[in-house]
Amino acid sequence: MTSTAIMKPQTMNLPSDQDISGRDLGREELELLENVIASGTLTSTKGTLTKTLEERFAATLGVRHAHACTSGTAAVHLAIAAVDPNPGDEIVTTSITDMGALTPILYQGAIPVFTEVDPLTLNVTAKTIEPCLSERTKAIIVTHLFGSACEMDEIMELAKARSIPVIEDCAQAYLAKWKGQNVGTFGAIGCFSMQQGKHMTTGEGGLVVSNDDALGRRMFLLINKAWGYGDAKPDHYFLALNYRLSEIQSAVAVAQLEKLASVVRRRVETGSQMSEMLRDVPGILVPQVAPDAVHTYWKYCLNVDSSVIRDGAVGLAAKLKERGIASAPRYIQKPAFMCEIFQKRRTFGNSQYPFNLARPEALDYSKARFPMTWKALEQVLVLPWNERYTQEHLTYISDCIHDAAGQSKL
Repeated sequence: MTSTAIMKPQTMNLPSDQDISGRDLGREELELLENVIASGTLTSTKGTLTKTLEERFAATLGVRHAHACTSGTAAVHLAIAAVDPNPGDEIVTTSITDMGALTPILYQGAIPVFTEVDPLTLNVTAKTIEPCLSERTKAIIVTHLFGSACEMDEIMELAKARSIPVIEDCAQAYLAKWKGQNVGTFGAIGCFSMQQGKHMTTGEGGLVVSNDDALGRRMFLLINKAWGYGDAKPDHYFLALNYRLSEIQSAVAVAQLEKLASVVRRRVETGSQMSEMLRDVPGILVPQVAPDAVHTYWKYCLNVDSSVIRDGAVGLAAKLKERGIASAPRYIQKPAFMCEIFQKRRTFGNSQYPFNLARPEALDYSKARFPMTWKALEQVLVLPWNERYTQEHLTYISDCIHDAAGQSKL
C-alpha cells in the first residue's frame, strides 16, 4: 500500500518592518536612550534631543523650520490648523489615503473634498485636483503614496495661480524627489510620520516642516497648547492641544535620522532591482517612476491586469501567500469616503458637524464620480518592503511572482 504525500511549496522567512528582522535599529538608539534615562529629563520642553532632531531634520531637507510631534496624524492636524480654515472651508485631498490624514480636517471644522487619482501611481495630479477646487478651498493636501512623488511642478503651478497653500503628506516618502527636489519642500508645509513601518521610526511620531516663518511659528505653538515658550509675556494664544514628542522618542529618532540616507538608498536599490526582475511578467506592471524622480519604496506596488491574471490582484495575492509572501490587494479595501465616518457623518454627537456646513457637491461620493479610484484599488497589489532585503530575498520574491503569475495566466 502506498501513499502520496502532498508536497508543500518551499517558503522563505522574509524580513519584516514590524520587528527587528526588517528594521535598522540597534546600538546607536540604545546609547542615546541610555543618556536620556540617565539625565532624568524626559520632556522635550526641558531636554535637548527633540531640538537636536528638529535642527538636523530641517538641515536634511534644507528647510527653515522643522518641529517634532506625536504622530503622522498629529503632523497633518498641525498643518491644517496652521492654515486655519473657517468652519465649512474645504480641503482638497486624495480618495486613497489613511484615515489619519482625513480626521484632522474634520476636527478643524473643514470639509474633505476628495479627488480622483492616477490609476497607475494612485497619486493625485493637477488634472485630478483642478475640478475639485471651489471658492471655499482653503488648502490642497498632496499625498506622495508608497514613496512615489507626485508631479509637483504642475500641482504647484495650479495652486499658486489660485493662491491656495499646498500641504504635502510625506508620511510614506522620506527623501523621495521630484525633479531633484525633496518632497515636503514644494508646498507651504510638509508632514512626515515615524510610525513603525516608515523609513525612520520611533514606533509613533511625526514631523512637520516649512520655509514659511509664520507657519513655522504657528505649528510650534500648536504643538505646545499655544503657549508661547520663550516669549517675554507668554500666554495660551489660541485653541491648541499638546502634541509634544518625548525625549525618549527623540533619542530613537536622532539615531534613526543618521541612518535615513542608508535606509532609503537600500530601499531604492532593491526596489529598482525588483522592477527589472519583474518587467517581463505578462499581466503585471511594475511601479512607474519618472526619469527625473526618486521613488523611495515605502511599499512595493504592482498593477495586476485581471484580463491576463486570473482573479487579478486578489488571485495573485492568494498564490503568494502559499509561498509565505504577505501582500495587500487593494491597499485599502474601499475609497476613504466609503467609510462610515463619511457615509453616516458620525462626528460630534449627532450634530453631523462639519458636514452640515458643506456644499452638496462636496459630499457627492457616488461611484460614477471616481472611476479611476475604484480601478486603481481593483488593480493594485501592495508588497511589504524594508531595508533588510538581500539579493536572496529579491530572487525568492521574483521567482514566486513569476510562478504565481504563470499559474494564474488566463
